[in-house]
Order: sequence, then C-alpha cells, then structure tokens
Amino acid sequence: MKNITMIAAVGKNLELGKNNDLIWHFKEDMKFFKEQTMGKPVVMGYKTLESLPKLLPGRKHIVLTRRNLELDPAILVVHSVEELLEKVRDIPEVMIIGGATVYQEMLAYSDKLILTEIDAESDADVYFPSFNKKEWDSQVIGECEENSISYKHLVYTRKKVRKS
Repeated sequence: MKNITMIAAVGKNLELGKNNDLIWHFKEDMKFFKEQTMGKPVVMGYKTLESLPKLLPGRKHIVLTRRNLELDPAILVVHSVEELLEKVRDIPEVMIIGGATVYQEMLAYSDKLILTEIDAESDADVYFPSFNKKEWDSQVIGECEENSISYKHLVYTRKKVRKS
C-alpha cells in the first residue's frame, strides 16, 4: 500500500527496545518522531500503547491486537492486518510505530521506512525486522550526535518492481 510508513529508531543490530521501553532516549530524535507523526494516525501493538506515558497529542491512535480490550474510546482497536488496511485505506499516510510484532506484520505492506539508525549496539529483547536494503532506495535526511553517540535519520522508499 502507498500510505503505510514505518518509523523506528534502531541500533546496529536492529535493536528496538528492552523491557517494553526504548533503549535510547535522544531529545532530537524524539522531536524528529513528533514532527514525522504529528497529525497522522499512529498504529501500534498493545505493549507499545502500554509503554507510552500518555496518548500522543495530535495523533489518532490505532491498536492492532488479537486481544479483546476495553480501551479509551479515543483509541481505535483492530484485530487483524486486513481490518487495519480496510480502516486506513483512504488515509494519506499512516505511521506504524511498533512494536516488533507489528513491524514484522506490516513490513510487506509498507512502501516507506523512516529509520533513525544509531551507531551503537545494546542489549535488547525486541528487534526491527531485517529487510533487504537492495529493495529500497535510501536517503539520509539528517545526522545528529547526543551523549557521544551518532545517529542518522534515513528514509527508505521501496523500489518499484518493473513488470516485464
């Protein structure tokens, strides 16, 4: 689909988090995340929702889960990828914000990845799915350093498959 974008901060080994929390907390990267997602629906799994200190202002929250949940009425709950795709069909851009299982399920439907690639390694218990970088065009859109750790913001766009 043309409207599914995944956004994540990953370490050298695609580390995402540990103990239902982010590994790295960079002020500039949090600002970047807010800029990229503001005004757009954000899709996440239930554990990612639980990890948020509060609902993210200015964004519609969609939780993809197999559980039957009673959540805040402001949160849309969907129970399958198919249901999600149907609900967001007419929305210009939907941001997938985690966690690892949701990234894995949605990678095949995504045409854009916005990754903060952190030049560091860390112990983790969840990882971003590996993907073949040859199938994507990439562009560095920013470089930063915080706490003596450098990182880059990259946009990966899925290459068009030529029909023969």
